[in-house]
Amino acid sequence: MHGIEGLLAVGVDAMGLEASDQQLGQLAAYVELMAKWNQVYNLTAIRDKNAMVSRHILDSLTLVPHVSGENLLDVGSGPGLPGIPLAIMFPERQFSVLDCNGKKTRFMTQAKTALGLNNVTVENRRVEEWQVETGFDEITSRAFSSLEDMVTGTSHLLAEGGRWLAMKGIHPDEELAQLQAVRPDVQLVKSIQLSVPGCDGERHLVIIEVSGN
Repeated sequence: MHGIEGLLAVGVDAMGLEASDQQLGQLAAYVELMAKWNQVYNLTAIRDKNAMVSRHILDSLTLVPHVSGENLLDVGSGPGLPGIPLAIMFPERQFSVLDCNGKKTRFMTQAKTALGLNNVTVENRRVEEWQVETGFDEITSRAFSSLEDMVTGTSHLLAEGGRWLAMKGIHPDEELAQLQAVRPDVQLVKSIQLSVPGCDGERHLVIIEVSGN
C-alpha cells in the first residue's frame, strides 16, 4: 500500500485496530474527497492530506474500542468527524451525523454516496430543535462545544441508559465541574487518555451518563 492508504494502514496497526482493505480504501477515499472539497468550501483548517490522516482520521478512530451502541449520533460533525470514519469501521451499526452548516452537510451527503455508506444518515439542523421517536444509544462529539452545552443540548436525543462520548484536548476539569453544577443528575463514567499516531497534543475521551443508569 502506498500514499494515503499506506499511512492509514500503518496508523491503524499502531493503534492496535483492524481494518479490511475495503475499509482502508474507504477511509483513503474520504480523505481525498475532503481535501478536494476543502479547496473550495473550507471544511477544515488542515490542508495537507497526510496531516488529515493523523489529525482527523486516526484521531476519530481512537473511539473505536469505546463504542458499544448500535444507533449513534455524532453532533457538530463538521465534515463528518468522528461519525463517518466510525461508520466505515462499524458497517453493521447505524450513524446519524448532524451539523447546522449547510456546506458541511452537503459534503457529508456526498461522502455517504461516494463511499457507499448505507448506515449513515445526514441531518442538516440545529440539535436543540431536533426531535426523534427513538433515542440514540450513544452521542459523540469532537470539539463540538462545552460538556455542559453538549449534554443539555442533546439530552432529549439520548435513549434511556445511553451515554455521551465527548472527545477533548486537555482534560476538561473545569467543564466537568461546571456540568456537575448545572446537571447533578449526570455523572462521569470514565476519562481516558487517548494516543494518536502522528499527533503530539493531549487528547482525552470523556464518557458521561445519567446517574443510576
